[in-house]
Amino acid sequence: MAADDKNLVFGQPLIGEAEIREVEDTLRSGWIGCGPKTKRFEADFAAYKDSNCALALNSGTSALFHALDAAGIGAGDEVITTALTFVATINSIIHVGATPIIVDVDDETQNIDPAKIEAAVTERTKAILPVHLAGLPCDMDAIMSIANSHNLLVIEDAAHAIEAEYKDKKIGTIGDFGCFSFYPTKNLTTGEGGMLLAKDPAHLALAWSRSAHGLSADAYNRYTSSTFAHYRATEVGYKNNMYDLQAALGIHQLARLEENWQVRKSHWMQYRNELSGIGLTLPALPPSSVRHAYHLFAMRVTAEFGVSRDEFIKGMNANGIGCGVHFLSIADHPYHEDRLGLKSGDYPVAEKISAETVSIPLSAKLNAQDVARVIEAVRHVHRGG
Repeated sequence: MAADDKNLVFGQPLIGEAEIREVEDTLRSGWIGCGPKTKRFEADFAAYKDSNCALALNSGTSALFHALDAAGIGAGDEVITTALTFVATINSIIHVGATPIIVDVDDETQNIDPAKIEAAVTERTKAILPVHLAGLPCDMDAIMSIANSHNLLVIEDAAHAIEAEYKDKKIGTIGDFGCFSFYPTKNLTTGEGGMLLAKDPAHLALAWSRSAHGLSADAYNRYTSSTFAHYRATEVGYKNNMYDLQAALGIHQLARLEENWQVRKSHWMQYRNELSGIGLTLPALPPSSVRHAYHLFAMRVTAEFGVSRDEFIKGMNANGIGCGVHFLSIADHPYHEDRLGLKSGDYPVAEKISAETVSIPLSAKLNAQDVARVIEAVRHVHRGG
């Protein structure tokens, strides 16, 4: 790496001057908690998703938890989900007291295999929780058909898929719930944060109350109302709301979402075009019926490449390029292996992908020179550098 080359941080967000000014305005406004900017961000996000309403939360994990909780899923219930995802998906099911039923993935798309969902349904199954991995939508026709035939809820983990669509339907609005993450590496970031969509307004109202201590009115309405009103705790809740400092970022991130999507799509396609033929299994091209969110460029380092996945990561780091692993198979995590009774070989497709997968930098902040550097570094490691 040349002395004047900067390290490329994996998943670095693009923060503009508009976000910075909005945060400053929030700090000067005297209201930094959950207030007018959070409400504006919720309304803007709902409009972007063609949804009636949205609930801003402190993380995508909270969105998953409150979807499950509002749906009444708990002890004794089963939720079918994927073997290849971040632990938050599984943990959310455990946190509401339900049992995650893990099924394997499709080798090409790396998304949950609908045929294995059908085989996993029991009388205790209450929901299917598909994950649109790396921004590529799952086979939602097949999933919804299974759900409808067994009277199951569908909770979409759309943490990677804000901009994605499936047959002209926006991801996160096809199932009963849509859950989004605004972590720093996501396509839209609020630093930390998440959003919940629900088809049933009663579900969203319940999630709102339970995310705010189970109170009957939020702080903004209590303290800005022209007349005094008591608030009451209607049940035991949690503290999972978003606040205006986060929403100040989200308002302008959302306004530039489509512009940034075009940039990431260009980078994603360039990687795919220029990294073929060197022993890498590149991510699947999206079919014409779906819109990919291009959140991750997660490729597989196979034996034909000449070095292992972990050696590849070390080589990229030596060249100043940060990488990620997305994701370890759930069966590879000691806690989940012990808690759920998983063992090696249970999910052969996910486990093989897990051992080979690596994500290279993909962000709207990358410029043409950055992308060229990443490509050259991959080739350099392939040559033994």
